[in-house]
Amino acid sequence: MKSAITKKQYAAEHQSLKDQIEQKNGKSTEQLYAERAQRVKDVIELRVPDRVPYSINVNMQTYTGVPNSAAYYDPMVYKTGIRRITVDLEPDMCNAGLPTSGVALEVLDAKNKLWPGGPIPPNYEYQFVEGEFMKEDEYDMFINDPSGFMIRRYLPRVYGTMLPLQKLPPLDSLMMGFEGMTPLFASEDFIEMARKMVKAGQALAKFRKTIGDAYEELAELGFPPMGTVGATGAGGAPFDTLSSFLRGMKGSMVDMYRRPDKLLKACELILDRRIAVATPATPNKRGGLNKIGVPLWRGDKAFMSDAQFKKFYWPGLKRALQASIDLGFIPIPFFEAEFGDRLEHLLELPAGKVVASVEYVDAVKAKQILGGHTALLVRGGPLSSAIWPLNEVESCIKDLIDKCGKDGGLLLNIRLPDKVKSNEGRAMLQRIRKYGRY
Repeated sequence: MKSAITKKQYAAEHQSLKDQIEQKNGKSTEQLYAERAQRVKDVIELRVPDRVPYSINVNMQTYTGVPNSAAYYDPMVYKTGIRRITVDLEPDMCNAGLPTSGVALEVLDAKNKLWPGGPIPPNYEYQFVEGEFMKEDEYDMFINDPSGFMIRRYLPRVYGTMLPLQKLPPLDSLMMGFEGMTPLFASEDFIEMARKMVKAGQALAKFRKTIGDAYEELAELGFPPMGTVGATGAGGAPFDTLSSFLRGMKGSMVDMYRRPDKLLKACELILDRRIAVATPATPNKRGGLNKIGVPLWRGDKAFMSDAQFKKFYWPGLKRALQASIDLGFIPIPFFEAEFGDRLEHLLELPAGKVVASVEYVDAVKAKQILGGHTALLVRGGPLSSAIWPLNEVESCIKDLIDKCGKDGGLLLNIRLPDKVKSNEGRAMLQRIRKYGRY
């Protein structure tokens, strides 16, 4: 599909926007980038900034007219929409999302994803499809031969195109000779799989070349990223990986009772391998911080008891976060739903080295627990509402600043309501910037 925007048009508009930003602010975009980055750095390192920093989310389709499907099928249009949102709303931390090729996903016949413009309508949100992709009797195979399990079991179940891989013999049997297996590769199903893998690879390579480095382009306009792009820290809780990507929620919940030792051993293996391949943060990075987002979802009260959290969840998460810190990263664990007193465990990590992203319902308690030790990024509730009136969102944000902003340590993630007009959104954020000054 041919994009409505060419690279030449995009580049010309990019330079024009840069000139407009510098004229409006009386500063270079490099100065604006440095100011925003320092503001966030001060909060994370437990100093009081000039004001409360914020990141922003909006419904791209209603705000710019760009459908969500552009993130998968029209990268030039997608990053144009992201750029407009960022320049309009002037966040201290920008987010260009995680776009990827919908064509590649289609060709691979992905079973664990639903993406707009593909299996679901263009303006729907991306959905992850959880499944039991590792069976209860496959723990030993996963623990003893993780690469073999991934190739011969996991990939054929998650990607329909890779179904022929299940015909492969155990890979550790090949030391006596590989040539005996080669007739498999000459069979029609392996040949078709190879054709589709080439097609998927070409589609993704073209997509990446077209979209380029969207975060660097936003940095050129004065906006630091929410997190380091392409970072290779140690990730999040290994229990989340096992629960969602391998055993599924039902399987992992049952396993905590029926096979807890194997569950823990598998989680340890997952984390060991992550740490083994993790690379250090880039030294002297522009902005002075290597922030990495760490999504979390199974450790709240709705999924497990306090005793289970302490046994199955926190030890792996703590080790992962500490490993990322040791590599020079600032992890931002996103605590989904209500964590409450469980946030106290973050006090076991070094002060000023983590940002706890918490839901609105946890904000006041989190400040009481972590104030002076760990900065907060607050989201959820009215801050993430697509339907609340704008004046109520503004009122809640100001109340949050009053209750949690004292002495610094607070960042905000704000979503504007879906029906908001761009001038109204800009005006509200201007008032928030003024209200959040120290």
